[in-house]
Amino acid sequence: MNKKLLATALAAAMTLGVTGCGDDDDDNSSTPNTPQRDMSAANSWIEAGEKAVAEAAKRTVNNNRGAAKNIILFVGDGMGVSTVTAARILDGQLKGGTGEENLLSFDRFPYTGLSKTYNTNQQTPDSAGTMTAMMSGVKTKAGVIGVAEGVVRADCESTKGLELMTAIELAEMAGKATGVVSTARITHATPAATYAKSPERNWEDVSDMPPEAVAAGCKDIAAQLVEFSYGDGIDVMMGGGRRHFIPKDAAFDTGDGGSPEGDRTDGRNLPQEWVDATGGTYVVDQAGFDAVNAEQTNKLFGLFNESHMRYEADRANDILGEPSLSEMTEKAINILNNDSDGFFLMVESGRIDHGHHAGSAYNALTDTIEFANAVQKAKDLTNDEDTLIIVTADHSHVFTIAGYPTRGNPILGKVVTNDSNGLAKSEPALAGDDLPYTTLGYTNGLGYADLGAETDGDVRYNSAADAGRKDLTTIDTQSPGYHQEALVPMGSETHAGEDVGIYATGPGAHLLTGTVEQNLIYHVMNYAGNLENK
Repeated sequence: MNKKLLATALAAAMTLGVTGCGDDDDDNSSTPNTPQRDMSAANSWIEAGEKAVAEAAKRTVNNNRGAAKNIILFVGDGMGVSTVTAARILDGQLKGGTGEENLLSFDRFPYTGLSKTYNTNQQTPDSAGTMTAMMSGVKTKAGVIGVAEGVVRADCESTKGLELMTAIELAEMAGKATGVVSTARITHATPAATYAKSPERNWEDVSDMPPEAVAAGCKDIAAQLVEFSYGDGIDVMMGGGRRHFIPKDAAFDTGDGGSPEGDRTDGRNLPQEWVDATGGTYVVDQAGFDAVNAEQTNKLFGLFNESHMRYEADRANDILGEPSLSEMTEKAINILNNDSDGFFLMVESGRIDHGHHAGSAYNALTDTIEFANAVQKAKDLTNDEDTLIIVTADHSHVFTIAGYPTRGNPILGKVVTNDSNGLAKSEPALAGDDLPYTTLGYTNGLGYADLGAETDGDVRYNSAADAGRKDLTTIDTQSPGYHQEALVPMGSETHAGEDVGIYATGPGAHLLTGTVEQNLIYHVMNYAGNLENK
């Protein structure tokens, strides 16, 4: 049925709705007096749908093994489907639209699928096990990095013979340039799973390890990064976590009004060791980052914060300055492009996860928007003909969008519903307790706490005697400092167990459709880049 016929059919249906379906009156000559309906809105949906089908029909797949000279894996830590949806709406509203019609950069990718995120020993996963699946092709336990599920968590001896090969190691052996970029500590679980083998994700530096583990020969995660021995080592490394690379109590003045305290108890200065071994460039601030000439640089190590880098919304407040995820992505690609054999790059937006754990939708969503900007930057700097870009998440969060808000209602705001005529009301809707509520919320977390009362510095949770929600009538829920309400009191909001999205473009992207096990991502990257056979 073409547009004109469909529009005619819709108009006829509307006419029947006015005159009365099944009316026994044989005189239907009154039809011309029926009020005319504006079909322009319906036609726009029809035209948009037909255009989308036409564009999809033009797609051709590149099924050639090894067609991906370059591979970029983007991981939005904790970026579940509800996070993508809410960030899409917020991004659209910040641009002046209603929001729902907006698309993030990776929403436009031609192929999408769903990833099953469970660990081999947990229904709801953690990042160590999920990222190991994506980087090594093998599902494993929660809390372990780069080792198979036969390992006993935090038992060094149990790792022997269970170490897994990662995609970044294969890429190095294939002669490609490699990079790891994160807004979290570069030793945190997700980035660590690209290069490290450890039975305990928390062994970020030697001070975190029990003496028996050190004696048994296990190495801390920071040391494994600097000592990475495949090929010529990882070429670009950027993120936070400086404290895990420098000696404890070392006075390394960074000009920020104090000397960041290192955590290492073995006296090693890993950044200096790396510079001595590679001749590469080490930077700790925005000025140092900006001074790096990508065309003349082959090795870059950036540690921009003592711990995690700042949330994107708070980045401008950093005294020394931190590059954005988009800036780091651009710099990494430009450096890696110096290698004619191509590259493998992993980019993580690690603080989406932290925003959710804190019950702060604002921080989680604004970091997701910056993550989408970084994806767009990568898309602009590469070619679909030879670059596979995969965007996904390691897991989701217990983050919800609810309440029947009217179209265009501020996604961070209180719910305003429609009246019986389908038009927006003038005041926020009230819940069963006669109090307003927000569109966004969490199943568990700190948002249940009565933040007005403290005992010995700890937040006091509502008890059965004083149970009840806070009155949000005069509270600006769109403020960066507002933390959404939660149903179940917990010290930190938790991950969720549902599937997460996979968005892909480039050679082999079509292999990531349907509902798949998370470890398939590794196998698609291996196939598209022909990494094992280079």
